[in-house]
Amino acid sequence: MKTRAYQQVDVFTDTAFLGNPLAVVLDGTGLNDAQMQTFAAWTQLSETTFVLPPTTEGAAGGADYRVRIFTPGAELPFAGHPTLGTAHAWLNAGNTPRQEGVLVQECGVGLVNLKQLDERWAFAAPPLNRSDISTEDLAPVLAALGLDASEVIAAQHLNNGPHWLGLLVHDVETVLALTPDHTVLKKLGTKVGVAAKRQAPEGGLIRRANREARAFAASSRMANDPTDLEVRAFAAPVGVTEDPVTGSLNASLAQWLMADGHMPDHYSARQGTVLGRAGQVFLTKDAQGQVWVGGDVVGCIQGVVDL
Repeated sequence: MKTRAYQQVDVFTDTAFLGNPLAVVLDGTGLNDAQMQTFAAWTQLSETTFVLPPTTEGAAGGADYRVRIFTPGAELPFAGHPTLGTAHAWLNAGNTPRQEGVLVQECGVGLVNLKQLDERWAFAAPPLNRSDISTEDLAPVLAALGLDASEVIAAQHLNNGPHWLGLLVHDVETVLALTPDHTVLKKLGTKVGVAAKRQAPEGGLIRRANREARAFAASSRMANDPTDLEVRAFAAPVGVTEDPVTGSLNASLAQWLMADGHMPDHYSARQGTVLGRAGQVFLTKDAQGQVWVGGDVVGCIQGVVDL
């Protein structure tokens, strides 16, 4: 056992307890895979990270630090909210990046760049591999979500390290009213991100009568919300039934939806509404075509952990 610096931060929010919490062990040296996985399962947060010195190759590429990212059930090669949250914790611990206003993180997918955009940090979305999904493969996922194929505008396999099945549906009410069968999704091995563009409420009406109560209440609360996209993320295969706010998913959704003309080159996404959170993700594509994923981070706990 070793006493290690520890922080817990809330990511994609400027108000503590309304975003996605992250546990950060600021010195992961000497810990093996099993020890990291055990601690991540114990925290019961969607992700826990362990900061390490960069590898020789990573240091040569300019990495400021290396991070390993664990859910309660598995290690991830990359994830967005751990990237922003770890950067915040690393800086808050008194570390200084090699280049002012720029951070380079080494993780399972390689090197990920972060930079300051206005007053918040943003990470460069990793390269995205995407492909169509067949009707046959999509059908059991839609059944597990309780969706009809007619409600889906577009669907894509999205992979930027983590693999997601992305669905764009017609309205926010449908997204908010979903009650997935997480047991089936876990058996299918499918992590699903469902999104809908924000539109003006149509007289408070819900398209499907069997989804009235929760969807109507949520849409009423958000009537004056300027957010452009509503997102939910279901990740039962890695031990998280619903993730409050998901950077990797929002990154891949942005790359897909911008490229196919469903969303503009600058927009904001909201996630966590059904969980009582208010996550905000800011997406922008620069002149070179790089998508940047930004969000606020606030500190909640700072201390040490014996691990």
